[in-house]
Amino acid sequence: MSWRILFRLVLPAILGLLAGFLALAYAVPNEAGMSAALVGLISPGLKVAELTVPAKHQSLAATFGTFLRIAIAVNWLFYFALLAALAYLFDGRHSRGKGTGGS
Repeated sequence: MSWRILFRLVLPAILGLLAGFLALAYAVPNEAGMSAALVGLISPGLKVAELTVPAKHQSLAATFGTFLRIAIAVNWLFYFALLAALAYLFDGRHSRGKGTGGS
């Protein structure tokens, strides 16, 4: 496996999942004391899950499970995109300095 693929995709995916889960774990108990914009910035999955959890009458476990799946997935995508963009910028800046050795 190429180091570039590992650095640009695999590492941000793993760290994005961890960061998204920890952001959700921090935002849920502290939501009442924070503004909605700050909660949306820290854990966008929490706000998306609040809007998309179905209003059907289901068991509490099914509703909570759906809520967690949506919140963790959206947080993972958000933090993965953020970390992958940072890795791309860092790797691009680093590889431009090496040069090709021509002329």
